[in-house]
Amino acid sequence: MSDLIVGDDGLARCAWSAGAPEYRAYHDEEWGTPLRGDDALFERVSLEAFQSGLSWITILRKRPAFRAAFAGFHIETVAAFGPDDVERLLNDAGIVRNRSKIEATLHNARAALELPGGLSALLWSYAPSAGRPRPAARTDVPATSAASIAMAKELKKRGLRFVGPTTAYALMQATGMVDDHLAGCHVAANRL
Repeated sequence: MSDLIVGDDGLARCAWSAGAPEYRAYHDEEWGTPLRGDDALFERVSLEAFQSGLSWITILRKRPAFRAAFAGFHIETVAAFGPDDVERLLNDAGIVRNRSKIEATLHNARAALELPGGLSALLWSYAPSAGRPRPAARTDVPATSAASIAMAKELKKRGLRFVGPTTAYALMQATGMVDDHLAGCHVAANRL
């Protein structure tokens, strides 16, 4: 498989975006685009945790149901969820029904409320400085980095769960803390 694909619109994209319309839209409109805000980043932390061990397309397709089930990922609301909410979520076929991940999401909301300066500020404090070379091939894209290892360590220290270095790096990619669109990708070309 080539590192880039050319769509029916004539635009070159990172090859992972092929195969499903949801991937293409996510690639073109979200992935690698800077995202800030505590609730917005809490959603991404939560979805990355739910994705662990699953295909990202599963999460993309279930995202509307996740948003409904978790009150739009409003941190204060999710932090107030209790045992009845856990049972409700375990019975919601629209989401990934994994007790550990559901309980971690509620726990993470409570931990996020305790962060001085908020979740967004903490996460973005680990964004690497600009000037990093754009990856030329998918083999140039790491699964972790020194920053994602440090981020995961700090998040765990602050009490968050399901936030290992690989999940942290995927979060960094998804929220634009790092931009791993390959050289030659039309999104990368628009970000020069």
